[in-house]
Amino acid sequence: MADFLIAAAGFVLATVAVGLVRILKGPGKADRIMAVQLLGTGGIAALLLLAQATSVPAAADVALILALLAAFISVAFVKGSVESQVDGA
Repeated sequence: MADFLIAAAGFVLATVAVGLVRILKGPGKADRIMAVQLLGTGGIAALLLLAQATSVPAAADVALILALLAAFISVAFVKGSVESQVDGA
């Protein structure tokens, strides 16, 4: 079972790596922040799979902290974009 979980984590990381292209070539800031959120979600999923496969509870803690930080990044992006629209109007 651990081999399957490690393979699944590798697959998640491989598919998320494709999202790096979107970060570099995204047409707008919103596209780039969504790609960063995708990378964060994939990283969290891979960490949780690896935590379960290796029985290392610290990896799950790191994944939960990353999930919390991802939420703050989204809020900061929205707040910054709203403020820039108000200042530009």
